Amino acid sequence: METKTLRQWLDSHLEYGRALHQSPFTLRARRYHGRNFLDWLESHCHVHTPDRLRPEHLEAWTKHLAGLTTGRGLPHKAKTTNKLIESAKAFLRYLAERQLLPPALLTRLAYVKEPKLLPTSVLTHAQVKQMLQGIPTTDALGWRDRSLLELLYSTGIRARELVGLNVGDVDFGNATAVVFGKGQKQRVVPIGRTALRLLESYFKGVRPFLLKNSQEQALFLNRQGKRLPYESLLRMVHRHAEHIGVDMSVTPHTFRRSCATEMIRGGANLYHVKDLLGHETLDTLRHYAKLNVDDLRKTLARCHPRERADQAQP
Repeated sequence: METKTLRQWLDSHLEYGRALHQSPFTLRARRYHGRNFLDWLESHCHVHTPDRLRPEHLEAWTKHLAGLTTGRGLPHKAKTTNKLIESAKAFLRYLAERQLLPPALLTRLAYVKEPKLLPTSVLTHAQVKQMLQGIPTTDALGWRDRSLLELLYSTGIRARELVGLNVGDVDFGNATAVVFGKGQKQRVVPIGRTALRLLESYFKGVRPFLLKNSQEQALFLNRQGKRLPYESLLRMVHRHAEHIGVDMSVTPHTFRRSCATEMIRGGANLYHVKDLLGHETLDTLRHYAKLNVDDLRKTLARCHPRERADQAQP
C-alpha cells in the first residue's frame, strides 16, 4: 500500500478540523503555516512522509524560525513565532494520535518565551472620541464606519467577531449582541447607548441602501452589498486614524485594548471584563491593564490603609 505523504496528511488534518467545527480563521492559518512547514522540510531535509521525520529536523526548523525577519528586516515577534510552532504542533499531534509519529517527537518543538510587555497600541478615551467624531456621516459608508467602530469600542469584541455579525445576532430591544469567539464559543455582550443608537440608525436607514441581495445576512456590508471583509476593516481603521495624528499603529484590535484598559481604569470587576472580552482566564487581562503612575498613585491613596488614615486626620 502506498504511503501517504505529509501533504496528504495535512489535508486530512484540516478536514478533521472542519468536522470538529474549528474556526475558519484557525483552519486557514494552519493550512498556510502547515504548507510553509512542509515546504521547508522538503527543501532542506528531503522529508516527504511521516516515517522520515526525525528530532534533528524539528530542531533545525526551530533554529530557522529564530532567524526569520519581517518585510522591514526586523526579527519576528515571539508571539508570531509561537503561532507557527502552534500550527506545526497541532499537525504533529494529529499524526502521533494515529501512531504515525512517536509522541515524544512533539517535545522537540518548544514555544518561545514571550516578554510580558504592556500594550503599546492603546488610545485614550479622548483620542477614540476625536477619531469617531471625525468620521463624516454624510454618506452611507460614513454611517457604516461610525456605527461599526462605535460598536467595536463599546463592546471590545474581536475584529473577526465584528465582521462575522449577522442581522439576527443583534437584539436592539435588550441592547445585546451574540458573538462567536475563538473555537466558535458563543457569548452575549451588552451594547452601550451611543453605539446602540448609531447602530440602529445604520441598520434601519443605511444598510438597506447598501444591500444588493435580500438573502445577505451580514450586518456590516461593503460597497458590493456583501459581508465586509477583515482587510477592508483594517484599511478603514488606518484611514480614520490618520486624522488624529497619533504616533502608533492603530488597528481594529486597538479598540479592544482601549475598551478593556478604560474599563479597568474605571474600576470594572476583572471577571466582568474577562467575560466581556471572551477570555478563558484572568491572566490574559495583564495585556490590557495598562496602568500609569497616576493610576497607581490614585489607587494607593484610595486603597492603602495608611493613606486613608492620613486623610482622615485634621
